[in-house]
Amino acid sequence: MLFDLQGKRRRLVQVVYLGLAVLMGGGLVLFGIGGDVSGGLFDAFSDRSGSGNGNSLVQERVDRNEKKLKAGSRNEGARKALVRDYFQLANAQTSDTQAGYPAGAKDELRRSSRHWKAYIALEPDKPDTSLARLMLQVYDPMALNQPKEALAVARLIAENEEDSQAYLNLVQYAALAGDTRVADLAGQKAVDLAPKGERKKTQADVEQLKVQAQAKPQGGQPQGGQPQGAATAP
Repeated sequence: MLFDLQGKRRRLVQVVYLGLAVLMGGGLVLFGIGGDVSGGLFDAFSDRSGSGNGNSLVQERVDRNEKKLKAGSRNEGARKALVRDYFQLANAQTSDTQAGYPAGAKDELRRSSRHWKAYIALEPDKPDTSLARLMLQVYDPMALNQPKEALAVARLIAENEEDSQAYLNLVQYAALAGDTRVADLAGQKAVDLAPKGERKKTQADVEQLKVQAQAKPQGGQPQGGQPQGAATAP
């Protein structure tokens, strides 16, 4: 056996093994090896620096696109990029321990809204409905809390996608904005566009969404624009 050695050789072997044990233990801590929690100390430092670098890249992109718009305000691509990037900068200021957006983040949301409206004013041939869905989050009660603006966005999505689910979304946002006429018309359209076997359920979803909106007079659409309790499109 190794540790049956005598004298200096035994001491040398013990020191070598002790050094290896220290190195292995340090590796486990630094690199997060062998644990259920992902990442070690190096990962923690890299995550923090990565987040900061990501925001810096977004801000640089914002600055470039703002300069492009000064040269020509009809740059559709720059407008769309700014809608997304200002929203991303706002999200970067949120906290897991606090609901909603801080005041500084709402400034970024207002900039996102301004560029969205400028983009729509360009009258694109086919409005970007994925960008529109992002705007439903911007106008959410936990964000800018602008139900009428959210209604306009939901109407745009429904008119461009022409499916039952989009009109169910419109029912909800119309009801939350207090526009019962649009809610009724959108509800009928949602039923008409639903498959025959789903129409009774769709009608029940319409009524449920209206009731939920009446119970939340201050607004309460879920983030991302998905109606609560509504059927998903087949």
